[in-house]
Amino acid sequence: MYLVSLAVTDFRNLTDTVIELDPAGTTVITGRNGAGKTSLLEAAAYLATLQSFRGSPREALVRRGTDRAILRAETRVEDRALTIEAEVSAAGRSRTQVNRQAVHRRSDLHDALRVTVFSPEDIGVVRAGPSDRRRFLDETLAVVDPKAARSAEEVDKVLRQRSALLRTAGRTLRADAAVTLDVWDARLDESGTRLVEAREQLVEQLAPLAARHYARLAGVPTDIGLVYQRSWSGTLLDALAGARDRDLQRGVSTVGPHRDELELTLAGLPSRTHASQGEQRSLALALQLAAHELATVRLGTAPVLLLDDVFSELDPARSRALLEGLPPGQTLLTTAQPAPPEVVAAKVYEMADGGHVTPGGDA
Repeated sequence: MYLVSLAVTDFRNLTDTVIELDPAGTTVITGRNGAGKTSLLEAAAYLATLQSFRGSPREALVRRGTDRAILRAETRVEDRALTIEAEVSAAGRSRTQVNRQAVHRRSDLHDALRVTVFSPEDIGVVRAGPSDRRRFLDETLAVVDPKAARSAEEVDKVLRQRSALLRTAGRTLRADAAVTLDVWDARLDESGTRLVEAREQLVEQLAPLAARHYARLAGVPTDIGLVYQRSWSGTLLDALAGARDRDLQRGVSTVGPHRDELELTLAGLPSRTHASQGEQRSLALALQLAAHELATVRLGTAPVLLLDDVFSELDPARSRALLEGLPPGQTLLTTAQPAPPEVVAAKVYEMADGGHVTPGGDA
């Protein structure tokens, strides 16, 4: 699986950008900060995930002064040529198609394009709150296990419906509302349990890979801990019943997969509070490398790798270690400064303001 070409119109600060990528090598996008390099990678990732890897709402993805952005990618999967087209609306409904067939959920894109993203913001997986770590797990599941990804989508849907019911019910739950809440609880128990079991299995598989990658990045072997912590004990259905009065008081669901935590430790200490910035960055990269490796093993081929200016945040030793830990495959890399000498560019584009690209440049 690889990207053949990518065309972007009115996305972020990009007006009209078209690039062709090397099938199995590295395509490098150079240019000053603010030219739109990250936006180009974000557009490629959107076509695989239907969301921004920067966590931005869809209306923020449309260039100011326009009402929609248009994205188009040509991909090749073995001997099949596929076309992914997306219309991102600033106000109305956004649409995505694969070979003119409507895409209704993210998992519909799994066989057309899969990506792994490395960016300076990845340190948030270690430094930020639990939601960033849950998102990392679910993003990885979406690549390696589409069935589990559908469970995550179902959990999000049920939680929205359940929370809306809790807010409208208030502190006094009528009989009809109680029946409806029972239905949502049963659905959350089913989909939420599937999702959490998939997350726990994923953590078990990632742990040894992350430890190995961290040792190479940091230059020293270190005890790495990854522990998934549920926000409830027993069955989720029983936990929801036990939390019902509290949920009604607060108007939110207080237990469930959306409240779980992935505990990360270095040498037995919480990495969020006790690790240095360099250690946190190495751990974040190790987690992403582990996810990329697991996806490659599970799928038999590496996802398209999107490297967003990561070398500006790494010293030469860590840059080399990062590159050495990547399996062969297609890479799209952005940089505002010369890339490490280990990066062999098959294609180079220079990006100017507005996303105008010209072949050539110095990687």
